[in-house]
Amino acid sequence: MFFTAAAFILALVVCAVSAPRIVGDVFDTIQRWILTNASWFYILAVAIILLSVVFMAVSRYGNIKLGPDHSEPDYRNFTWFAMLFSAGMGIGLMFFGVAEPVMHLVAPPVGEAGTVAAAREAMKITFFHWGLHAWSLYAVVALVLAYFSYRHNLPLTLRSALYPFIGDRIHGPLGNAVDIFAIISTVFGVATSLGLGVAQINSGLHHLFGTPIGTATQIILIAIACGLATLSVASGLDRGIRILSELNLYLAVILLLFVLAVGPTIFLFQSFLQNTGAYLSDIVAKTFNLYAYRPTDWIGGWTLFYWGWWIAWSPFVGLFIARISRGRTIREFVMGVLLVPTGFTFLWMTVFGGSAIHLVLFEHLDSLADTVKADSSLALFAFLEHYPWGHAISMLAIAMVVVFFVTSADSGALVVDLLASGGAESTPVWQRIFWSVLTGVVAVALLLADGLQALQTATIASALPFSIVLLASVWGLFKALKLDATKRRIHHQSLALSRPAGGGEPWESRLRNMVMMPRRAHVLRFLSDVVRPAMEAVVEELQKLGYEARVRDGEEGEVALEVVHQEALDFSYAVRPESFVRPGLTAAEVRDEEGRKYFRAEVHLREGGQDYDIMGWSRDAVIGDILDQYERHRHFLHVAR
Repeated sequence: MFFTAAAFILALVVCAVSAPRIVGDVFDTIQRWILTNASWFYILAVAIILLSVVFMAVSRYGNIKLGPDHSEPDYRNFTWFAMLFSAGMGIGLMFFGVAEPVMHLVAPPVGEAGTVAAAREAMKITFFHWGLHAWSLYAVVALVLAYFSYRHNLPLTLRSALYPFIGDRIHGPLGNAVDIFAIISTVFGVATSLGLGVAQINSGLHHLFGTPIGTATQIILIAIACGLATLSVASGLDRGIRILSELNLYLAVILLLFVLAVGPTIFLFQSFLQNTGAYLSDIVAKTFNLYAYRPTDWIGGWTLFYWGWWIAWSPFVGLFIARISRGRTIREFVMGVLLVPTGFTFLWMTVFGGSAIHLVLFEHLDSLADTVKADSSLALFAFLEHYPWGHAISMLAIAMVVVFFVTSADSGALVVDLLASGGAESTPVWQRIFWSVLTGVVAVALLLADGLQALQTATIASALPFSIVLLASVWGLFKALKLDATKRRIHHQSLALSRPAGGGEPWESRLRNMVMMPRRAHVLRFLSDVVRPAMEAVVEELQKLGYEARVRDGEEGEVALEVVHQEALDFSYAVRPESFVRPGLTAAEVRDEEGRKYFRAEVHLREGGQDYDIMGWSRDAVIGDILDQYERHRHFLHVAR
C-alpha cells in the first residue's frame, strides 16, 4: 500500500510536470464532456445522498451507535465541531465568504446584475452551494466508514465501504486498489488546494506589506505551512490537530463578531433570517434546477463545479470525520455534521457576504466589486480595509488562513497515513511526517510546472466514478443498518420476558449486592467460579451437537463464549468487570474515600455492552441468560436471511 501509492503519486507528478499542457487538455476535455452529458447525474446523485442522510437521522436507524452500544464519544462537542469546521470548509469560507456573494451580485445566472433581486439571489445561491448538500456528501462517507469500522471491526479505510458487496475480499487486491485511489485523490486534492490557496495569503501580504506576488514567495509560504503541519501531525490527533482546530474556531468567532458589531448589524440579522428562510423555501427547486429551459454556462462554472469538488474531497474529509466521531449515535452524528457547520456557514456568509453586498448596493462602493472581479483572492482584504483597524484585522485574517492551511494539510496527512497503514491508528511518527512533507513537495512541484490547474481538473473529473461508488455505498449501508435494527428489535422485544428476576439468586443476596457494591476482586472471583464454568458447560454441549465453540479470556479479566457459524454471523457472549463511581447514600459511605468505586459483571455482545449486571447470579441463571441471548441471535439470523 505504502510503496505502491507513493510510486503512483511520483509518476503522476512527473506527467503533470513534464507535460502540463497535454495533461490539462486531456482532463479539460473529460470535464467538458461530464458537464455536457452527465450534469443531470451529478444533480441526482447529490439529491439522493442528502435525502438518504436525513432519513438515517429521523428513522429508527438514528439510535444505532457508530461503535459498540456502550461506547462514548472520544471528543467533547466543542472540539468535535472545531475539527469538523477546520477540515471541512474553513479555508473555503475565508476565500469565498466575500468573493462569492459579490460575484453572483455582479454576474447572476439570470436577471439583471447589481439589483436588489440580484442581491437576494446571490445570497440564496451562496447558501445553496455551501449548505446541506455539501455537508451531506462528507457525512455519508463518514457514516459508511465509521459504521463498518467501529461497529463491525473493519479497517478505517475506504475499502470498508465495499464490504456489503464483496465481503472479506475487501482485504485483497480490489480493496488495495480502492485505498490507493483514495490516497492519490487526497494527496493531490490537498496539494492542489495548497498551491491554489497560497494565492490568497500572497495577495494579503502584498496588500498589507507590499510582499511581491510570485512563485518564489508562494513556495516559501507552502514550505512554512507544511512545516507547521508536519509538527502538528507528528504530535498526533489529540494534541496538534485538536489544538489548532480549536484555535481556528476561536479566531473565526472573534473575526465574525467584529464584522457583525461594526458592520450593518441590524441589516445582517434581518438578512440572516430572510436568507435562511429563502434557502429552506427554495431548496427543492434549486436542488433539481439544471437551467434546462434557459441553457447557461453558469451552472457548469458554479454548481456542478462545487458538487464535483465536494464529491472529490469527500474521501479525505469523510474519513477524517469518521476518525473523530466514534461513539456517537447516527442521529447525533447527522445533526452535528449537517446542522451545526451549515448554521455557522450561513451566519459567516451572511456577515461577510451580506456586509460586502451592503457596501456595494447601498453605499455604492463599486471599487470593491471591481476588485473582486479582477482578483477574488483579494476580496477579503479589500473588504476589511473599509472597517476600523482594517490593517490589524487583515493581519488576523492572514493568520487564520495560514492556520486553516495547516489544519487542512495535517488532517490530510493523517488521513493518508490511515489509508496507507490499513486503518491502524498507531503508526510510526516518521510515516505521518513523510505524507505531510510529500504533500508539500507535490504542491511545490506542480506550482513550478504550472500543473496545478490540470490536477484540479483531474480531481473534479474523478468525482463522476466516485459518485457511483457513493450511491452503491449508501445502498450497502442501508442493508447493514436494516439488519442491525432488526437485531436490536428482536433483542428488546424478548429481553424483559426471558431474563430471570434478580438472576435467580435469593432476594437477600440480591439486596446484599446492591448495598455492598462489589470490588473488582469479588467480580473476578465470580467470573472464575460461576461464569466460566457456566460457559464451559454450554460449550461442551454445543460441541456435542457439532458446533465450533470456545471460551476465551479477554483483556481486563473478561471471559467470553464464542460460537462460530461459518457463513453466518458468529455469536459472542462476554462478561467483563466494569467500574463505576460509588454513590454516597449514607454518612459512612460518604466518609469512605477509598471505596469510591464499585464493579459490575456486565454482559457484552458483538454489538457492545447490554447495560445489565449478572453479579451474584447462580450458575444455572447464567446458563439461562447465555441461552436466551443465543436464541435471540439465532432468531435474528433466521429473520435476516
